[in-house]
Amino acid sequence: MNDASLPIALLAVGAGVLLAVWGYHRWRIRRLTPPPVPPTPEAGEPPEALTRLEPVLQPTAAAVAGEPGPRVLSPRIDAIVELRLERPVSAEAVLASMPPSRRIGSKPLAVEGWPEEAANGDADAWEVPAPGRRYARLRVGVQLANRSGALNEIEYSEFVQKVGQWAEHLMAAVDFPDMLGVVQRARELDQFAAAHDAQLALTLRARRTAWNPGYVTQHALRLGFVPGTLPGRMVYPAADGTPVVALQFETQAALADDPELEVLREVRLTLDVPHVPAQLAPFERLRALGTALAAAMEGWIGDEAGQALTDEALDAIAAELQRLYARLEASGLAAGSPEARRLFS
Repeated sequence: MNDASLPIALLAVGAGVLLAVWGYHRWRIRRLTPPPVPPTPEAGEPPEALTRLEPVLQPTAAAVAGEPGPRVLSPRIDAIVELRLERPVSAEAVLASMPPSRRIGSKPLAVEGWPEEAANGDADAWEVPAPGRRYARLRVGVQLANRSGALNEIEYSEFVQKVGQWAEHLMAAVDFPDMLGVVQRARELDQFAAAHDAQLALTLRARRTAWNPGYVTQHALRLGFVPGTLPGRMVYPAADGTPVVALQFETQAALADDPELEVLREVRLTLDVPHVPAQLAPFERLRALGTALAAAMEGWIGDEAGQALTDEALDAIAAELQRLYARLEASGLAAGSPEARRLFS
């Protein structure tokens, strides 16, 4: 790894601070999907509805309804090839003939079409195929890297085979870039992402009396959290309903026959840094929610090693994150952007 990356010297700032993930080719997976942070709901005001934001790797709900979906593929993070069609094809024919799996190994695969009526110079014309539309051109791409690692030779060979068979079915011509070049691009992107990935965690621990799931949930709801998709998980949603900060406690306690009898000594607040735009001050939101919950539940904030986090340590983390966000912005993969969310997933 040749990037200066985000110094983990934070751990030396007195508190062995949180969870920071930088590895060479393998990253820990933690599924959070962020952006915009709303103000804490007023008392009695229902929280925003929660939705999960995932990379669009197959026809979207809009496409199924007959509306074109926004383009997905990006030359920055995808290996893309174009299928040269003999004549325009309907979206129905495209969707019916697409490969049944939308993945190549651990990497997502996506298909886009160029509408028949689009002007040749319109670079933004590519869209996810939608019923009722006709396309003069098609392109398909596989993501070069994600938190599972870089696209490798075996995966690229699978991509070539799968797309080649699809092209034959559509009677289209396709040229594939050299495998070595694609794999090298994937490794470089993987190294960049590994050097710029960070997932942070604050642990709230009970000072005296232990908690139970109902008690934790009650206080979290008051601060604007909503139930997540998994037992023992809640999320603080942004204005558009996507999660910013996650609150997690033991799944076993949440699934117990009588959760009120379960004992919780700690809960965790987590933030997936590359998923949240810097202008939303996500770490400040994480810190404020942790402080508010700790005060309400008579707890204290620490790291995963059980060390209390001081204000000085938290200030140092905030400063390091500003530098990380700046590097992501300079690279063209700003935190919270669709490309960053896909890469760091």
